[in-house]
Amino acid sequence: MIKVEHLIKKFDEKIVLNDISFEVKDGETLAIVGFSGSGKSTILKIICGLLEEDLGKITTTEGDVAMVFQYSALFDSLNVHDNIIFALQERKELRKKYTTEDLDNIVKEKLKLVGLEGIENKFPSELSGGMQKRVSFARAIVTNPKTILYDEPTAGLDPISSTLIEDYIVRLKEETHASSIVVTHQMSTIERTADKVLMLYNGKCVFKGTPKEMCEAGNEYTKQFVTASLTGPMKMLAE
Repeated sequence: MIKVEHLIKKFDEKIVLNDISFEVKDGETLAIVGFSGSGKSTILKIICGLLEEDLGKITTTEGDVAMVFQYSALFDSLNVHDNIIFALQERKELRKKYTTEDLDNIVKEKLKLVGLEGIENKFPSELSGGMQKRVSFARAIVTNPKTILYDEPTAGLDPISSTLIEDYIVRLKEETHASSIVVTHQMSTIERTADKVLMLYNGKCVFKGTPKEMCEAGNEYTKQFVTASLTGPMKMLAE
């Protein structure tokens, strides 16, 4: 479970998140959508501890929180095997828990789960963007997390690769029964992976509901987002 209550975050005088509350139950996926700069990724960074909230309360199910970064964030100097087991070797409480054989088996198991068997010795530069994304999924779930956070998981991918990534988000939810949050701009990702949707604008929540409600409701914000219209309450600020 992920429970966020009255979350407020400021950068200098700018309020990025203004009284945001939501809940994601075990086995559910929440899509967070909105314009660039609306605070979507900031929520993920606060939940996983990379940023500290100014006010509010965040509760997650006891266990690891995994983060899948927008551009995979694999270590270029490490092969796939060593990227995946990085947390198991670097975290003090896990460092002596597994034998070399255990680690090899864990890597094979996680790669099989994301459909990439037999690439343990390849380096990130030898993989396509979609394959790098899936390796980052395998790395994220190596500690069997109860919470998985995805920051723009289909960014920069072609439509077919995006569909494949969306399928694996659904599969990992089913396999891990984790509470998941997906930050995305892509309607296909929302419709194919999410149970619920939260829309942000100017740091505030302007819609909560299901993907179907988002597409069908008369909410002026969701209508503008779904139709990609320049006309509506949301205004793109000039750089």
